[in-house]
Amino acid sequence: MTKDMISLMEQQINKELYSAYLYYDIAEYYRSKGLDGLHAHFEAQAREEIEHAEKFSEYLHDMEVSFKLLPIEAPNNNFKDLREPLALQLEHEKYVTSLILKIVDQADKDGDRRTANFADWFVTEQLEEEKHSKEMLGKYDLYAKDGGLGLFQYDKQYLK
Repeated sequence: MTKDMISLMEQQINKELYSAYLYYDIAEYYRSKGLDGLHAHFEAQAREEIEHAEKFSEYLHDMEVSFKLLPIEAPNNNFKDLREPLALQLEHEKYVTSLILKIVDQADKDGDRRTANFADWFVTEQLEEEKHSKEMLGKYDLYAKDGGLGLFQYDKQYLK
């Protein structure tokens, strides 16, 4: 595995763990607003991001590659309304997709079929994450933005 690929993988582990921090931050914001469904949803998302970081580290370990963990930046959000975290989620998932695609591009450049195959799972995962984020934001805009019963029902659906 090339040094460039190892560096991209180290950065990806870092960004997956940052994603967990970000989603815990969003979860706590929604908890502070009494929205238990959105709180539960974003806590689950945070746990999933940690699993993604573990997949990358396990892959590097299986490939017998030494790597280093990078410092994780703390999210610095001061949300002005209930919609903003949902828009941030979509923006962030698009960013993560761009990082995964850099890994795919580097694997292609390096002729590294194993890593390209490994990264393909994340390409599919990111498609699902972006779709889900768009749906959450769209449903919020359609049903919940005015608060009241719409917001209550919107939040409730994420308790499942």
